[in-house]
Amino acid sequence: MLNAIKNLLGFGPKVDFAELVKQGAIILDVRSSGEFAGGHIKGAINISVDSLGRNLSKLKDKNKPIITCCASGMRSAAAKNILSSNGYTQVYNGGSWGSLQHKL
Repeated sequence: MLNAIKNLLGFGPKVDFAELVKQGAIILDVRSSGEFAGGHIKGAINISVDSLGRNLSKLKDKNKPIITCCASGMRSAAAKNILSSNGYTQVYNGGSWGSLQHKL
């Protein structure tokens, strides 16, 4: 149970986010548009976690790696859950966008 919670929150096995991006991963920032406008990772797509379920068509390839991020890691964990439950196969919680940016 503890491992499942760790994985959900992005504290599971180490992920090489830079390598995923080199392989074409999508960075999905799930903060509000206002938060996104205040700063984000270059090339990231912004779909708020509240509207993600209605905007899955913007993420056409369910087998392409997707790295979710937000302000702290909580919304990105929720987004990872939404994507995984809708058949996306390679979804990673990148945590906060600022922290993720340093890992790229």
